[in-house]
Amino acid sequence: MRRKRCGSILFVFLALLSIPSSLFAQEIEATANPGHLTWMLTASALVLFMTAPGLAMFYSGLVRRKNVLGVMMQCLFLMGLMSVVWAIWGYSLCFGGTGRFIGNFDHLFLNGLTMGTTTDGQLPSTRGLDVPDLVFMIFQGMFFIITPALICGAFAERMKFSAMALFSVLWGTFVYCPLCHMVWGGGWLQYDAAGSLMGGALDFAGGTVVHISSGVSALLAAMMIGRRLGYGSEDMRPHNLTYTVLGAAMLWVGWFGFNAGSAVAANDSAANAFVVTHLSASAGALSWALIELILRGKPGVLGTASGAVAGLVCITPAAGFVQPMPALLMGAIAGVVCYFACGKLKAKFGYDDSLDAFGVHGVGGALGAVLTGVFATKSVFPDGPNGSVQLVTAQVAAVAVTICLSVVVSFVLLKILDIAIGLRVSQEGEVRGLDIAEHGEEGYIS
Repeated sequence: MRRKRCGSILFVFLALLSIPSSLFAQEIEATANPGHLTWMLTASALVLFMTAPGLAMFYSGLVRRKNVLGVMMQCLFLMGLMSVVWAIWGYSLCFGGTGRFIGNFDHLFLNGLTMGTTTDGQLPSTRGLDVPDLVFMIFQGMFFIITPALICGAFAERMKFSAMALFSVLWGTFVYCPLCHMVWGGGWLQYDAAGSLMGGALDFAGGTVVHISSGVSALLAAMMIGRRLGYGSEDMRPHNLTYTVLGAAMLWVGWFGFNAGSAVAANDSAANAFVVTHLSASAGALSWALIELILRGKPGVLGTASGAVAGLVCITPAAGFVQPMPALLMGAIAGVVCYFACGKLKAKFGYDDSLDAFGVHGVGGALGAVLTGVFATKSVFPDGPNGSVQLVTAQVAAVAVTICLSVVVSFVLLKILDIAIGLRVSQEGEVRGLDIAEHGEEGYIS
């Protein structure tokens, strides 16, 4: 018996040796640019890392202890849910076809996306990129995951899990996909030297597509759902700032994939985006801490973490277009502006944006988009414009379009869901906490 087994193993080994070397050459040829491929796969993993554990820890530390699992579940569940939606129809609506406002169904169920080679041995990319369409697809899919997860911060501690899940799918389909196609998929808002919108709008990694859209939608959701029970009278301080600080640090690291990965190659543009991302985050953390020191007498840990995120948000649309010193200035401005948006603005109007999704992402994203029009330079992006009044006007127009689309569509979606299933948990469930009411589990047992 042993002799037969050894003979079988020897036969398989000899059969492998007899395979023509040309087949192995084809496998090597299929990764014709391993540097670009390696970087983009790494960047994809970094962006996914931003949702969980990054955003999951950042947000869960900011809520009360009875809701910690609810927030983590939202981030974790959306990683799965939005990935499935992206694969079935999301990618196709974003990057299929050449329509002005939305894609088509050319790539439904990822039709036509492969890792194989063409007849001349080159990697297939219908978009003229240095990586295969399948790699581009998975990288962009990570953006599709984290964007609705950002919105969850505004209605934390009071929205039904089922309503959150359905809203995320619908919002991704009817808000994110059109915006993504218009800005990055060859649509109406994409920059073009010929220019369909006053020369086009610049958005390197998601100022409009990700941050403004999620921020203003988050504000609308918070206002339509209403304030948390006891808001303004009960103690609603973060239950674990340790989680939040660690989450912010993870977001900072993951953002290198978010911004530098948007070059879609391991090249000079990626290197510049990496550098300016870090410097803007650094300046944002310092400016928020400094203004707290001036106005409150003490620099806060939460403020420093929030300032870093504000700097990251602000530089996102500009990462491939600006130099390092303007990036420092952008981060510093973002720290100050977002500080007042999260404090003074929210207090003045009285809305309950639980975790400041609008104050950081909506305001920071809009600020970054406008400042991109000020500081963009051909020395970083030779095919683009220098900062000018015309470019600032185009950036403002793109911000306005993003806000209008996000607000109108989100309002309709939320109204439909409220009528159909209700948006908010019961009063009893909110008092007990979403961990128990929605998931039947507890984050802490003591």
